[in-house]
Formats: sequence, structure tokens, C-alpha cells
Amino acid sequence: MSDLEDRTAYDPQPVEARWSKEWVEAGVFGAGQNDGEPRSIVIPPPNVTGVLHIGHALDNTIQDIIARFQRMRGRDMLWLPGTDHAGIATQAVVERNLATEGLNREEMGREAFLERVWSWKAQSHGTITGQLQRLGCSLDWSRERFTLDENLSAAVREAFCRLYDEGLIYRGRRIIHWCPQDKTALSDEEVDHVERQSHLWHLRYPLEDGSGHVEVATTRPETMLGDTGVAVSPDDERYAGIIGKTVTLPLMDRPIPIVADERVDKSFGTGAVKVTPAHDPLDFELGETHGLEQIAVIGFDGRMTEEAGEYQGLSREECRKKVVADLEAQGLLVKTEDYTHSVGVCTRCDTLIEPLISSQWYLKMPPLARRAIEADASGEGPRWVPERWRKVYVDWLEKLGDWCISRQLWWGHRIPVWTCQSCGHQGAHRDDPAKCPSCGSAEYLQEEDVLDTWFSSGLWPFSTMGWPDEDAPDLKRYFPTTVLVTGYDIIFFWVVRMATMSLKMTGRVPFETVFIHGLVRDEHGRKMSKSLGNAVDPIEVMDEYGTDALRFALTSLVTGGQDISFTPSRLVGARNFGNKIFNATRFALLNMEGFEPSAHEAATDSDRDVERWILSRTARAIDAVTSALEDYRFADAADAAYHWWWNEFCDWYVEMAKPALYGDDEEQKTRTRQVLHTVLSTGLRMLHPITPYITEELWHLLPGTEGYIGLQGWPERRPGWIDGDIEDRIGIFQEVTTTLRQLRAEKGVAPSKKVKIAVRPGDPSQAPSIEAARPLFEQLANVEELTVLGGGDPKPSDTIAIVGSGGSEIYLYTEGVVDMAQERARLEKELAETTKRLENTRKKLANENFTSKAPEDVVERERRNETELAEKVLGLERALSEIA
Repeated sequence: MSDLEDRTAYDPQPVEARWSKEWVEAGVFGAGQNDGEPRSIVIPPPNVTGVLHIGHALDNTIQDIIARFQRMRGRDMLWLPGTDHAGIATQAVVERNLATEGLNREEMGREAFLERVWSWKAQSHGTITGQLQRLGCSLDWSRERFTLDENLSAAVREAFCRLYDEGLIYRGRRIIHWCPQDKTALSDEEVDHVERQSHLWHLRYPLEDGSGHVEVATTRPETMLGDTGVAVSPDDERYAGIIGKTVTLPLMDRPIPIVADERVDKSFGTGAVKVTPAHDPLDFELGETHGLEQIAVIGFDGRMTEEAGEYQGLSREECRKKVVADLEAQGLLVKTEDYTHSVGVCTRCDTLIEPLISSQWYLKMPPLARRAIEADASGEGPRWVPERWRKVYVDWLEKLGDWCISRQLWWGHRIPVWTCQSCGHQGAHRDDPAKCPSCGSAEYLQEEDVLDTWFSSGLWPFSTMGWPDEDAPDLKRYFPTTVLVTGYDIIFFWVVRMATMSLKMTGRVPFETVFIHGLVRDEHGRKMSKSLGNAVDPIEVMDEYGTDALRFALTSLVTGGQDISFTPSRLVGARNFGNKIFNATRFALLNMEGFEPSAHEAATDSDRDVERWILSRTARAIDAVTSALEDYRFADAADAAYHWWWNEFCDWYVEMAKPALYGDDEEQKTRTRQVLHTVLSTGLRMLHPITPYITEELWHLLPGTEGYIGLQGWPERRPGWIDGDIEDRIGIFQEVTTTLRQLRAEKGVAPSKKVKIAVRPGDPSQAPSIEAARPLFEQLANVEELTVLGGGDPKPSDTIAIVGSGGSEIYLYTEGVVDMAQERARLEKELAETTKRLENTRKKLANENFTSKAPEDVVERERRNETELAEKVLGLERALSEIA
């Protein structure tokens, strides 16, 4: 205890460093250490080269709370860690590094490049895993996985071959999203649609027969070089007479037909649209319908191709300027309008994506989606918390199209399809073949592309547990998993993929429950980003405030899948909470020297109201925290734990226990110590899943404790401790004391000043409770004389009154305590100042010029100000009337 005497404030840094290291080295959180019911979570694998951001901190804190809670309840809990190879993101990092050395991957070759990526992975892998350990994540590190591990790669091959053999994977030539920066195809979900200020250019296409022209409107004039048609709506009377005619494409002098198609929006622009099948998804479909030529004028490097004629080699932006200038010079630019529209950009690099026709590999998703829809409808699951996200999930499944699964990268799972250069045979293989199985040729070459990262991520819940080996011990014991924790932003990216792939490969939904949380935003509701300067670095937060403070602050905000508004004040409050716990526990421990706790239940020996009250309140806290964690109501769990620790244990019980701890009655001192030890032990365990470090530290200082707190039993529900009568008796004492403290503060009476009071209970039946609490009033409220008034007793003279929250009237005798003349002068001055402020506010609100032109929130703030000032004036007038 001597060490504790010297520690007057809690310093989280050395505590967290020590326990984080010990937990990992001792393998404290390994699964399979007990015979309890199996429970499991697989971590959403962060990028192997990534760093912890505030979203990771939230997501993994929630998972850790669940894991620690289940473990303490005696479950055999597996929380499986791992990282994702993150194809595009990782390759981009390595390529940028190579560029600084004057190298590129094409010059190096595939094998040498991949050696560099693996080297980079080995160097950077420890960053994200070390940060997860620092966050306190109780993961089973002995089971750590990586999406390119040998066994996971085998699982990817197995899944691919099954799907290929069933005809669900095919190669097709279709229009795709292409990122010129990353030089790869993207899925729909890898494209962000953002609003951009641009223009709408109106162009004149002359009719080939010289009878006039057609005016088209476009947001991308550079693509007109690849136009192979003009389309109009068959219902548009303006163009009824020219359907079937041809126009001459400006700048290219190429005849192109005018076609009618119901998909044309006749309200857009002029109602006539240029058709560029090689560079627009809708135009591609129109071209397929009407047999229009596909001319690619923009290449995979984002520059104009040979098909663009004299514009070859220009960037898209350069070409746009030149095309517009040339059209204007020829009198074919009708007008230019300002226009705001949505454009697609790469989610990773923000590059404007280019729709291009390309041969890619696709997975037919509708058949897989139907099985997931059936599983949802039949009750197979998963269960969604909150329930409203279930509809979002089903909606995604219902509109699921074929998935482009190939990527033009080298880092990732290379597509396991080989094509014979001699006979043309093509096949998918689980193991690398040496020769063509059809003709025996050695010229049997594997596809160059790799699979979309989300393909292996979709197998994550079961591939990490040993699939496709159906007898793998972990797969048999821990799959399906208990719960998936994730943000709503990747329901489609990841949850849908896992559900469909799991049902296809294993016949089971991969998780019993999906818990969806919101995104972390700033206090203004904006998404956190470096560009806005509002990003919160969790590592910096942990350095300044401690990990427990970060975890508690985040947990207290997790409500119903809503986005989280995160402010620095939350961290200050959470850090103060940790200090409060430390100091209250420190006080208790310093008063337990030489104490050996009894094994029997503390409540049986307690005959004092204060001990029975704290036991009753502790039992209710156990119920509240347990129920909240069972129902995934994390903010409610944090709030219940906070209320018990701060308001009931620290603010009240510690103070109420001091007379017994400092007194000479050894028997009572022992009973109080036993109760103190019991509730403190309970409180630490109850808070542990949320704030693991401080609770672990204090647990080991508590007399009679053994082992790690995270492996102790969760506090049992204690209905026998609950005593409503005791809570009511102590409750009226708390109401009177709190109100008296407020009155002291208002009148400038020091807390140490002894006072005389009279109390008229809001409920006459409370009078005996107030009488019984006389010793507590003396000890905790410095009340030297207490009078309990009946309903008919007059108001005592020479007193100042205040009404408590429960309706009790508290009268403070002023003699020797409050200078009434000085108090009257103070009240009169404050009343005059407040009245003047109220008049000014009302004048402002009466000014129509202000109320009609000022922002709505400013006007509303002034109205609230008026209400508050009016209430304050009434209160001051009342106070003056009482001392007149």
C-alpha cells in the first residue's frame, strides 16, 4: 500500500503499457481455456499497412466489450484477429515508395515487385496490430490470420473453383469503372458519387442531308469524338420526323444514325442525347440494343487514343478544352450553361473514374443473393441490431447484380484460371497445373489479374477457422460466429459478401447477430477527414488522455446505430471519471490495510442503512449494466456504470462510510470494510469490459483478489440485496442534502460552515426517514440543528427557503450565516441587471428586421434566452419577497 500512498493521481501511460504487454505475453485471452459455451467474433480485418483511425477505435472497442463480457460470464470466447492484404491500397503505397527510387513495377517484373510488397508487409504489419493491442483488444493472437496466408489462399482457390465449375464465374466484355490512377477496374461500391460544379455544353450536329441540325447537350464534350449515334425518345414529337436519319459528327466528319429509345429522358437538355457506347454505361446498353459501333477514344491511361484523331495523347481535361474551342470556332457550340452534377470518383485516390469497355471476370450474384433472402425470410438470420438495418440488407440483396471480381493488380489472390495457348482449353484449378489437362501442352498460362480484395474478405468468417476442412476444430466449435460488429457504411461491401458466400460454401449464415454502429463525426456532424482538419487521431488521444478515457468516451455515445458526434469535452470528462475511480478506490484501499475479506455475502452482516443502501444500489447497477450489455445497448451500460461509480459510490457511499472507518467500533469498521470490499470488487468487474486498464490495475491492489480481472466471474444478479425502503430513506436524505448544498452555493455559505435547518417533507410519511438521518446530516451536510416540520407548521422566521426536486421545503436559518442586508442588496442588483437584459432581448425579438433576416438558429437562441431570463427574474423577485 505504500506505493498507493505516493500515487495521488492516476497516470494511465505506465499502467497501460505494462498490462498490454503482459496480457499478450501471457496469452490471457486465448480461446479454449474453459469448457463454457462457445462464443466467437472475427475482427473486421484492417489493412495490413494501415494505422488505427477513430472508426477502428470505436469498432474494436465495441467488440472488446462484448468479448470481455462473454468471457467473464464463463463462455469460451474466441475473438479472432487478422489483417487484410488490401490489394489496391497496399500496392499503391509500395508503388509510391518505388517511385521515390526511380523504379516502377513494370520494369521490376511481377516476382521482384511482389517480393518488395511482402517485405513492406513484414515491416508495417506490426503497426496496426500493436495499436490494437494498445487499445486493449483482448484478441487471441495465437490465431492471427492474414488474407494471403497459405490456408486462406487455399480457401479462396476452393471457393473460386466451386463457383467456376457451377458456371457462376465467367469472363465477359462489358463496360466497367476504370481508375486511370490505380490502373484497375473498380466495382460499383468502390466508386464514390460526388457533386461537382461543371457545365452543360449544347452542341449542334448537322443532319447529313443538309435539312437542318440536331442540338445535343453533354457534360463531357471530349467523349463526343467517340459518338456513334444520337438517341431521342420515341414519344418526343420534336424529333418524330428525323428518327432514322443520320447526322455528321463534328470534328470527326463521321456519319452516325439517329435512333429512338424509351430510356432517353426527353426533359434532359434538348431531349436529344449523344451516344458514346465505349464511355458511358447507359450508352453501352443503347449501343447494344441498336447495334452501334464501340469506339474507345479514351485509353486506360486516361489519355486520348489514336481513335481520337488529332486529339491523341491529350489528357481528358486538355481534350475537353480543345474540343470546346474547336466547336466554337466552327459555329457548332450553341451555348454553355453552369451545371452541378454527380460524378464518379475512386474511393481510394479521388481520381475521376472512366467508364471503359474491358474484358473482366464476373461472379453471378443473383443466385447467391436469393439464398440469402430466403435465409432472412425463414428466420435463419442474421438478427440485426438495430432491426431497421435488416431492410437495408435485404434491399441490397434484392438489387444485387453481377460482381466484377477481377483487378488489374499484382498484389492479391491471382485468379486461378489457366488458358492453353495450344488448344485453347481453359480451366480453374485448386493447385497449380504443370501442363494443359486437355492436350498436355506446357503453354498453359495463368491469368495475370488478381481477385477483388472483397472476394477473400467474403470468406473471412469461415476461412479463418479452417474451411474448407469441414473437420477443422475451430470451424466445428466456433462457426457460425456469435456477432459481427461493423459500421453501416460497409453493409454492402462486406456483410452482403460474407452472408452470400457463407451460405453458398457452408450452408450457414456466418453470424447469429449483426450489430451496426454509426460513423464518428465531429460536433458539427461532419465526417472526419484530414482535409477538413477535424480528424481525431486515436493514438494522440491515448497519449494525452489514456486509452480507457477514449474507450469510455466512445462507448457512451453508441446509441441505436446513429452517427456519433465526438467532441474533446467527452475525453476530458472520461479522464476525470478515471481519476475519480482511482481516488475513491485509493481511499478505500488505504482504509483496508490488514483487512482480509470474508467469503460470505456482505449483506447478511450489515445492519446500517448506508451499507444496505449501497448494496441495494449495487444490485440495481448490476441489473442495469448486465441487461444493457446483453441487448447491445452500450451507451446505457456506460451510463449505468458511470452513475453507480460517480454518483453513488464516490459521491455518497465513500463519504457515508468514513465515520465507521475512522471510528473506534472495530466490529462496525470490519463490517463496513467488508461491504466496501464487496461493492468495490463488483464495481471494478462491472466496469472492466469498457475500461480494462484501470480496472485491472486496481483489481490487483484489492485485498484477496487473484488472477486477471478479465477472467473473473461477471457480477451475479443480487435480488436479495435490493431494498426499496432503504433506498427511499437514503433518497430523502440525499434530496435534502443536495438542495441544501445548492442553497449554500447560492448564498455564499461555505460547505464547512455549520448551519441550522428546518425541513418540511414533500410527503409527510418521509418525516421518520429524515429524523433517522440526523447523524448523516451532521456528518455530510454540517447541520448542527435539524427541525422536521409538519404540514400545518408555519414557515420558520429568519430563514431562506428552497424547494428540493422531490417537493421537500428546506429552510436555512440566516442568523450568523447570511447577512440579510447584503443578500438583499445583491439580489436587487442582480434583478436590475437581469431585467435590463430581458428588456433588450424582447426589443430585439420585437424587431421584425431582426427576426426576418437573422439565421433561424440565432433567432431561436434569442427566444430561449428570453425564456431563461424571464424565469430568472421571477426567481429573484420571489427570493426578494421572502426576505423583505
